Amino acid sequence: MDPVNVFLIDANKLFREGMKRLFENTPFKVMGEAGTLREGVPAVEAAGTQPDLVLIDLINGGEDEADQLRALRDGHPGIRVVILTTDLCTRRLSGALGAGAHGYLMKDIACEALMQSLKLVMMGEKVFPTHLAELLINGRSEELATEVPARRKGLSQREIQILRCLLNGNSNKMIANHLHITEATVKVHLKSLLRKINASNRTQAAIWALNNGIGDQAAEAAGVSAGAV
Repeated sequence: MDPVNVFLIDANKLFREGMKRLFENTPFKVMGEAGTLREGVPAVEAAGTQPDLVLIDLINGGEDEADQLRALRDGHPGIRVVILTTDLCTRRLSGALGAGAHGYLMKDIACEALMQSLKLVMMGEKVFPTHLAELLINGRSEELATEVPARRKGLSQREIQILRCLLNGNSNKMIANHLHITEATVKVHLKSLLRKINASNRTQAAIWALNNGIGDQAAEAAGVSAGAV
């Protein structure tokens, strides 16, 4: 793997020092740091070398931080951005991804898992907490919308089932096996629901479902994982 220039944005200086130690003898090289996103954006602009990856802990996940994140992404389209935080908040998750973040991870993640997740991000993937689906299934996500606008979007029952499976990170093959349909049929339904909710990919569809309450009834998604081979 080629060297990856990393910029750290976190209010906790001790945490930033820990990340620098973690990245020693790895492809990830810390080239700069800041305490807040407001400080970090101009620091990135002023850096002689553009970072490849920015790790951020949001302070409040408000609209101001979302705007600053968009400014960072708009000014440097090639930068990968990952939120590394202590709270799994669906509002912050949705806002961060909507502003262009490529991942949302928890600070209690294992070091090896973090390294693998960051490598995936640098390969063009998006990463999420592994227990996101579990939180949805167990009903512990406190900020999901109570109104489900699926009917207004014209989604069929099958499309809603597929959305719930996407929330669990299931592949087309796993979804097909669970719903007893072919992979080709899954692709047809997926294409249709993406068009209806104006999403361009599976990740955006999962976030739309998460933000619109479809995850409240995601027990079916658990069955996919439980029955997967």
